[in-house]
Amino acid sequence: MKKLINDPMRVVEEMIEGYAKAYPKHVRQLAENDRALITAKETRDGKVGVLIGGGSGHEPAFIGYVGDGMADGVAVGNIFSSPPPDPILEATKAIDKGKGVIYIYGNYAGDVMNFGMAAELADLESDIRVGSVLVTDDVASAPKEEKQKRRGIAGEFFVTKAAGAAADKGYNLADVVRVAQKANDYTRTMGVGLTPCSLPQTGKPSFELADNEMEIGLGHHGEPGLEKGDLLPADQVVERLMHDILIDMPVVSGEKVAVLVNGLGSTTNMELYIMFRRVEQILSDKGIIIHRSYVGSYSTSLEMGGASVTITKLDEELAEFIDHPADCPMYVQI
Repeated sequence: MKKLINDPMRVVEEMIEGYAKAYPKHVRQLAENDRALITAKETRDGKVGVLIGGGSGHEPAFIGYVGDGMADGVAVGNIFSSPPPDPILEATKAIDKGKGVIYIYGNYAGDVMNFGMAAELADLESDIRVGSVLVTDDVASAPKEEKQKRRGIAGEFFVTKAAGAAADKGYNLADVVRVAQKANDYTRTMGVGLTPCSLPQTGKPSFELADNEMEIGLGHHGEPGLEKGDLLPADQVVERLMHDILIDMPVVSGEKVAVLVNGLGSTTNMELYIMFRRVEQILSDKGIIIHRSYVGSYSTSLEMGGASVTITKLDEELAEFIDHPADCPMYVQI
């Protein structure tokens, strides 16, 4: 698959350099060729730092989530690979303002290991308190009774949004962790894969699907989903995704939700709005109130074709944090 790159072994470094140069008012690299980016704006003393991270290839996640009202820093790994402990630790030290740092990352073995090591080193070397929340929103990746095994995918956007708002409002570390954990507990995502992506180093498809085939529950790195089948109309796909989400996390009439219809890379906004149309119909028919909606490519997998639907159930506290202003390169919310 064709890609506009230079050296396949330096795509991440060049991407980070280009991103930092494109948005100097929002982010800065800690050092040349460094895998850590932090907010370009000075944060106040006493604010809890919010650090996110994961593999590259999901842009605008995770680098696009750094900004006012969201994350203060990000550690970037190789494509679909966890960042090593060093840039995580460097970013932790850079964003710490004396009240500790929360780590938010997807539930993948490499991230769990490397963020865990960085947290230990932050405590040992700099006496920085670290709290962690693992995002586990992918309904298809494990049964409900084993939710702790689920992967983190597009729902990390809402978890980061809630944590960033809580930190911005002056909550202490324990409460920021509590808010982020509640957002994760109230968030579910289901996705569908249509076409594969390819790694720059190989140029080969990450998985195989026939031209008339789709896969329900496909992971963001091409992990096997729940089932393959014939490509269905958008409404039927959305009905399946929403059915699995609402069975796993019941939402009753009168309750409020935030909705994210997310493109995985090559899916057009036209298709995403068609999907959102059906999401809104399903929720409206059930008397469920859409408090805020987001449609676009928020967490991708290179040029993968497909989309996901994320629902976050909102209580009064979470609704306030979802409404909190944010200013990131990826989006601005007033």
